[in-house]
Amino acid sequence: MEDSQAYNFVVKSQIHDYSVEFINDLQTTLKNELIEGDFIIIDNKIINLYNNLISKTLFKHKYIGIDSSEPQKSYQEITPIIENLIEQGFRKNHRLVAVGGGITQDVTAFIASIMYRGVDWIFFPTSLLAQGDSCIGSKTSINFGRFKNQLGGFYPPNKIFIFPEFLNTLSLAEIKSGMGEMLHYFIVSGKSDFDFYKNNYKKAFTDKNILAKIILRSLKIKKRYIEKDEYDQNIRQVFNYGHSFGHAIESLTNYKIPHGVAVSFGMDIANFISVKMGILDKEVRDEIREVTEHIWEGYSIKTIEIESFKHALSKDKKNVGTKLGLILNKGFGEVFKNVMEPDHNFTLWLKEYFDNEIYYRNN
Repeated sequence: MEDSQAYNFVVKSQIHDYSVEFINDLQTTLKNELIEGDFIIIDNKIINLYNNLISKTLFKHKYIGIDSSEPQKSYQEITPIIENLIEQGFRKNHRLVAVGGGITQDVTAFIASIMYRGVDWIFFPTSLLAQGDSCIGSKTSINFGRFKNQLGGFYPPNKIFIFPEFLNTLSLAEIKSGMGEMLHYFIVSGKSDFDFYKNNYKKAFTDKNILAKIILRSLKIKKRYIEKDEYDQNIRQVFNYGHSFGHAIESLTNYKIPHGVAVSFGMDIANFISVKMGILDKEVRDEIREVTEHIWEGYSIKTIEIESFKHALSKDKKNVGTKLGLILNKGFGEVFKNVMEPDHNFTLWLKEYFDNEIYYRNN
């Protein structure tokens, strides 16, 4: 990667400010940053893939390896980790160190927020989803039963270290998921940022310097919003664009469709509904769909039933009473929250989408 220090920045938080550093040397950073008493929570895949880089660190510090699967994000799976920490002498003045993707982040952040009323933690994100999105923003969340991210709060790490070489071992599905998630920031930001993404995203699959620039820009866009609305009460809610529909798709496919891919479908559904409501030009939807089709290529949601989809939407935490709190689109840089009834027209639009629009191609 190019000069990594030029990428570094600080996120201001009402809880505590935290730094984001791009690094080229993982071993040196681990050696310099980790101190006595640090307890590492690490994705088992990372132990296997990067043993040569992290074995010395794991030998010197206590650690727990976890599986990066959705069931891990539950009270049932988190309880044994907390028991382990207590039994091994973890104290209020010690730190947790998360090494992994979004699931490792969620597990570690949730534990850090509730143990001893809050302990420090640092994060080494290893997935594109985590590096380009979730590592900043303060949110902690775990699933409740089959409902995604229903429990949690806000508790940011004290430091974040982004090591782009972690992305070298990701599958195509994982890269697509991260690219799909980051896309929504560029649409929310405006036409100029969307054009930057559109002109570069295909190159990013093979060029890590371009990918690093997209990651940095994604985080900088998000930073602009979360520093004004850390607790997701106002302008930050636009970042749920694609997510209400995306979360429903994830749960109804038993998470076989990766998160960012599901969000890509979700953005297209939101855009389709916006077109049907007369608030979005079809040409804008088509331009965005050119990108989302590339991201979701190889995945299908055609088996999802409308009533099941509506039921999943009704459980979304952004809803207001019986009304759906959907993020819709008036154009680039004009994404907004719309509270609406899931009425007959809405049902007809969903049916039209699942019957016909999944197969729609721009002419």
